[in-house]
Amino acid sequence: MPLLPMPVVDELILQLNLGQVLLALFVLSVVGVLPKNSQRLVALNTLAFGVLFLVTPTSLAPSHYKYLGLALLVVGPMLYTTSNQ
Repeated sequence: MPLLPMPVVDELILQLNLGQVLLALFVLSVVGVLPKNSQRLVALNTLAFGVLFLVTPTSLAPSHYKYLGLALLVVGPMLYTTSNQ
């Protein structure tokens, strides 16, 4: 696999804000946890990213990512309590 030149990578990264990067990491981490078949891991992952979205300053990410963090903080405990032992 050939490596991309650094200016191309820099141009791609500069177009993203922190909220978009965190959202991509959240999706990739949920996909990475799915092979474990553990609802508790998905719940803990959801809680962790909910906190990250909530504490991210609005200067680095738009404010609607805070609402996503709040929603994840509501969904995370529900996933944890409904998981099997």
